[in-house]
Amino acid sequence: MSTELPITDVSNEVSASGCGCGCTDAELPALDVRPIPHALRHGAVFGALSALRPGSAMVLIAPHDPKPLLAQIAEREGDAVEVTYLVEGPDAWQLRLARR
Repeated sequence: MSTELPITDVSNEVSASGCGCGCTDAELPALDVRPIPHALRHGAVFGALSALRPGSAMVLIAPHDPKPLLAQIAEREGDAVEVTYLVEGPDAWQLRLARR
């Protein structure tokens, strides 16, 4: 007895999130890197940035002012990512990263 479920191709139905699932975020998605091991943090942020479509944004929450990370983002992305500080410490920094 087969229990196969029908599969619908949604590869051409890309939502604002870029994944095609049809889900949307009511608020800006936030990436809190504080619990992520330091060796993986920058990679996690680069991965999240790569998922942003032009005109979309995310909030980055970091345990310190992420100036070295911002320099790497500028080197990789040029002016394609706009950075706005929302909260500047002391316990956490929150930045809005928007893809132009």
